Amino acid sequence: MPLPTEERVSQLVAGLVEGRGFDLEGVTIAGGRSGQAKVTIVVDRDAPTDLDTVAELSTDLSGLLDEAGDFGEAAYLLEVTTPGVERPLHAERHWRRARGRKARITLRPGAPHPEPGVGSRFEARIGALTGESIALVLGGKRNPHRVTVPLAEIAEAVVQVEFNAPGAAELELAGGVAPGRPDPRTESATPLPGDEPSSGSATEPQTEGIVE
Repeated sequence: MPLPTEERVSQLVAGLVEGRGFDLEGVTIAGGRSGQAKVTIVVDRDAPTDLDTVAELSTDLSGLLDEAGDFGEAAYLLEVTTPGVERPLHAERHWRRARGRKARITLRPGAPHPEPGVGSRFEARIGALTGESIALVLGGKRNPHRVTVPLAEIAEAVVQVEFNAPGAAELELAGGVAPGRPDPRTESATPLPGDEPSSGSATEPQTEGIVE
């Protein structure tokens, strides 16, 4: 029996995920032909997300998939996790939740540069989302200042790993850190929730949903 498609699994789990107050950010299915398939379901929400909450959601999703029977007799490993580092920002909710984080920004061809001396690709700290524009803090710790860029002019934005705490003025100009998100000033080189590789850690739990 072939494995269900990622689209099919997304359709199966979307109602439960959304009913628990999460957004379904993606489903991937790997392996399965010569060994155990791995099903990864990525979720996120505005409120803080702890291990117990994700573990409970994972247990319920495992039961839902088992009941649907789309995997037949195939064994599978279910992992429910939150977005990791270097996650692209697409929807407005992604920008809102990333406030206070540093991101690598790539502008669309022909879009005006935010200021003289800054090219079409640069790093900035994400500020508040207002309407269809995003505030970005340039200049780092030494010369933090804020510019505003329309979302339509941004081709790509990817959250970056930070190994040094940002300056207080940077975060103030960014409007602080989004509620429920880690504060970069207290992290230093500590990974963010969802930043670690898949290892069953407290911030990125793995839950097995194995069908024999």
